[in-house]
Amino acid sequence: MKIHSQTIIFIAFQMLVSFVIKAQFTHQDSLRGTLSPIRACYDATFYDLKLKIIPTSQSIEGSNTIYYKSTTDFKKMQVDLYANMQIINISQHDKPLKFSRDGNAIFIIFSDIQKKGEAYSIKIDYRGKPQIAKNPPWDGGFTWKKDLNGKDWIVVSCEGTGASLWFPNKDHLSDEPDSVRITCAVPKGLTCVSNGNLRSTKYLKSESQVFDNKQLDGILPLSYTEFQWFVSYPINNYNITLNIADYANFKDTYTAQDGEKLDLDYYVLKPNLEKAKIHFKQVKPMLACYEKYFGKYPFWKDGYALVETPYWGMEHQSAVAYGNNYKNNEYGFDFIIIHESGHEYFGNSLSCNDHAEMWIHESFTTYMEALYVECTQGYEKSIQYLEKQKIGIRNREPLIGPMGVNYSQPDSDIYYKGTWMLHTLRNVVNDDKIWFETLKGLTTKFKITNVSTQQIIDYFNEKTGKNLTPYFDMYLKTKHLPTLQYQLIPNNDTVELRYRYKDANDSMPIKAGFGLQMYEVIMPNNEWKIKIFQKVEGRELKIATELFYVKVEKI
Repeated sequence: MKIHSQTIIFIAFQMLVSFVIKAQFTHQDSLRGTLSPIRACYDATFYDLKLKIIPTSQSIEGSNTIYYKSTTDFKKMQVDLYANMQIINISQHDKPLKFSRDGNAIFIIFSDIQKKGEAYSIKIDYRGKPQIAKNPPWDGGFTWKKDLNGKDWIVVSCEGTGASLWFPNKDHLSDEPDSVRITCAVPKGLTCVSNGNLRSTKYLKSESQVFDNKQLDGILPLSYTEFQWFVSYPINNYNITLNIADYANFKDTYTAQDGEKLDLDYYVLKPNLEKAKIHFKQVKPMLACYEKYFGKYPFWKDGYALVETPYWGMEHQSAVAYGNNYKNNEYGFDFIIIHESGHEYFGNSLSCNDHAEMWIHESFTTYMEALYVECTQGYEKSIQYLEKQKIGIRNREPLIGPMGVNYSQPDSDIYYKGTWMLHTLRNVVNDDKIWFETLKGLTTKFKITNVSTQQIIDYFNEKTGKNLTPYFDMYLKTKHLPTLQYQLIPNNDTVELRYRYKDANDSMPIKAGFGLQMYEVIMPNNEWKIKIFQKVEGRELKIATELFYVKVEKI
């Protein structure tokens, strides 16, 4: 079966970077992945991030003021910043605080108790050369490039690697700041695009005006422009981003079913402006399909944006990174736009608490691609699309990994096996009205919320009225697949189907018949069963493997 080249490359990249997973997790993995008492003791509520970007030295300097609420009395807390980044000072109320470092973890000691229920803030001044991304976006870091006109093109991506590679924060998926202000100063002639809404642009006469009149040693005076962005919703740390280039900007609006208008912003390299105006026309039909299945775009006040980047793409909240060179696939759409924008629902709005449960982000979003095809081209086309996604399944490890150790999935199964799990469950439920009500209800109930695997399973069980737990558990927690054994015995006007599951523990319903419109539900177990079908001229009886992710053995 032929698969479009973009998906092959995507799978290959996923396989390549998967080997960051370790047979034994390190001390640093535990420091990053574990919600220890010195991290659980506070809830990050607001980040006030101020940065100056220095392309000539590929370095950054600035501060992050972390606002938080104490969840218990404490005098010691952990924040995170990569060890190669220098901390200049940590202070509270302009008074320096003592701190120590253990690799990428920073332990801050307070002279006064941070009392439960009280709000506080600390300011961390820092600088350094953030690590360079070798294979963005999967291998995190900064990318320092030049556009075709020789102007700087600088971006950051850090989903798996962690936002602490470039700014100090509480780098754990379970804690999202409620809002963020990003103030970014860049050399004159460049634009800095971040998340949320652009609040102000200030032109600075010289570098000495950047951030409290601090002058960096050895840097020649240079005019800077300061951009201030504000995110008004909770946001994953890894979704906070910077995109710096000589961008052109054009705008549009999307009108929701209720008549409310959503601001659309597009930032592209200037030579690509005209092609982008044509290519990005697919955004509004996409938003309409997603609204149909999952409700309105979740970050309405912050708007929706696509920002051109020198890497493939990333779901940065309200500033989706796009770098697929304005190419559509064989189905006539740009899967990077469709996939990364889908993460606004799964990953950005509905978010997991631990990297071990990243299936929640990727499985649902990859399934959204198939639903987009169904929405725009029909159900049978979506089945074709799903069959091509199936080629990427490896089934070597469970989709859920160990918790609390910054786990990284070793292959692309959280994408493709995950989407086939959901496609299978749709057919187990066997009622599209209930299925789509459940999907929309899921994104509504857990909008802008962290959620666990068990909460999702419980919700599906409740809304569908079926016990789907055994099927979720099988696909998520094991490598096991049901194996359906069957025989076909033709008679004059009928075909006798003999069938059973090879494993005594399997009991998932499946369908058999003469094609999509002519399937019937069968209920296999480990005992041989018989079902008689009337023959259909020109068609062969088959098991519906295009609707269920199972193995089949014809005997």
